Amino acid sequence: MTADGEKKQLLHLVFGGELENLNGVSFKDLGSLDIVGIYPNYAEAYRAWQAKARETIDNAQMRYFIVHLHRLLEPPSDLSDQLAISSDKIL
Repeated sequence: MTADGEKKQLLHLVFGGELENLNGVSFKDLGSLDIVGIYPNYAEAYRAWQAKARETIDNAQMRYFIVHLHRLLEPPSDLSDQLAISSDKIL
């Protein structure tokens, strides 16, 4: 919860598309990706993902994914520290 007593938003993106093959995650056509939406928590994202997955159950190459945007927007501080150390070693 935030200082105001509100729950912190943990944003999640749900998207999908038709894969080139079943052994990878390369899409046939990036222009036709289905961006389902951005949701404030995992539970809502999961419901959206499940609905889209059920709609496309007859197409084996169609896949939907949930991306944890909050992890990308606010990486853990220890990860940030590790990245800073790694970039120092590269120089």
